[in-house]
Amino acid sequence: MPFRFGAHSSARLERTPDKGEVDGSNPSGPTVTNELELLDWKRRAFELYAAVRAQPDGARAWSIWREQRDDLFAHHPQSPIPENERAGFTGLEYFDYDPDLRVIADVRAAETEHFEIPTSGDDTMGFTRVGLAAFELAGQYLSLEMYWLDGYGGGLFVPFADATSGDETYGAGRYLLDTIKGSDLGSEGDDRLILDFNFTYNPSCSYDPRWVCPLAPPANRLEVRVRAGEKHTEKPT
Repeated sequence: MPFRFGAHSSARLERTPDKGEVDGSNPSGPTVTNELELLDWKRRAFELYAAVRAQPDGARAWSIWREQRDDLFAHHPQSPIPENERAGFTGLEYFDYDPDLRVIADVRAAETEHFEIPTSGDDTMGFTRVGLAAFELAGQYLSLEMYWLDGYGGGLFVPFADATSGDETYGAGRYLLDTIKGSDLGSEGDDRLILDFNFTYNPSCSYDPRWVCPLAPPANRLEVRVRAGEKHTEKPT
């Protein structure tokens, strides 16, 4: 049965740290300045992914994505890189671009079910499973559950972990799609999604534990090694 996106009901997917909690300047909560900075970050992310979708050359699109992400991470006030580390930031690490890791997934219906997905903090985040993205990768037929973020507006969220997690990549998994924050690689028709693993990236909490991020649930843990997208290097303790 072909899948059709329905009207689901977002809260912010990754909760930003309240800067007042860090520097003591605003103990009562977020400031208007913080929220406008976040708005600007999201606006730039949406513009970046629009540019990626418009670029027919996949390798060129990936280069644009990398360059602009590095600039945001180095200079934007909402960067997840801790402020005291930004001066020494030289860019994010990635696997080499691999065109074979761009796939077109068939989106299939799945039983709608609500989940409270664990986060990097103490709370959970509410999502509803709305479908399955089925595809072939490295000679294997795989699928990832697709989640809709509960709350006003909603948004499609596809996190995953794989056999590189905890080794070459972030142990709690990476994000492939997160449309509430702009990361949307497009579709082909009503029931096929573009999944390009070269564009997978780490959640903000991988850079700074003050951020609270949903983690990849067990259903989206792949047994294959996905050597594409952003790498992760543990900071020395």
